[in-house]
Amino acid sequence: MPRMLVAYDPSWPEQFRVAAERLRRSGNQGWVIEHIGSTAVPGMRAKPVIDIAVRVDDGEDFERHRAGLERDGWRLGSAVRTHPVMILESDGIRSHIAHFFPADGWDAVHQRVLRDWLIEHPDDAERYRRAKCAAVAAAARGTESYNRAKAPIIQEIVDRARSARGWVRVDVSDK
Repeated sequence: MPRMLVAYDPSWPEQFRVAAERLRRSGNQGWVIEHIGSTAVPGMRAKPVIDIAVRVDDGEDFERHRAGLERDGWRLGSAVRTHPVMILESDGIRSHIAHFFPADGWDAVHQRVLRDWLIEHPDDAERYRRAKCAAVAAAARGTESYNRAKAPIIQEIVDRARSARGWVRVDVSDK
C-alpha cells in the first residue's frame, strides 16, 4: 500500500533544489533538472516523495554518470520501462525519485506536461487530487494498485494538454 497522502509541504521546492544540486554534483553539472510530480504542484496533496526529471543527452550520458550517482546514494529501481529511474532513500524510506529522460523527447515528457497543466488549470488539479485520494482508498481495500487507480485521470488530463498543444495522443503508462 502506498504511503498516505499528506497536505502540501512548502518545504518541497527547497527539498527539490537540494536534490537537484546533489544530482548535478554527483552526475553532470550541465543537466537540466526539474521538479515534477504532485510535490511540484503548489497546494497538491501528495506522497512525501520528491519526483525529479533530469534531461540527459541520451542513454550513454546517463550511463557515464551512473557510478557517481550510485556513490552518492542513488540506486536504480523502478517498474518504469521507458527510461532509467534512480531512487534515493532516507532511513530506508524512499524520499526522492529521479527520472532520466533523453533530450530528444524532453519537451513531450508526460510528467512535465501533466505538472504544467495542473499548475495552470486548478479545476483539473482538484479532480486529480480527488482521484489520488480515491486511489489510496482503493489500494487500502486491495481492489486496485495506487498507480493503476489514478492512471485514467492522468491519461485524460495529459490527452487534453497534448491536444491543446496540437500533439497526438500517446499512452502515458510506462510500467
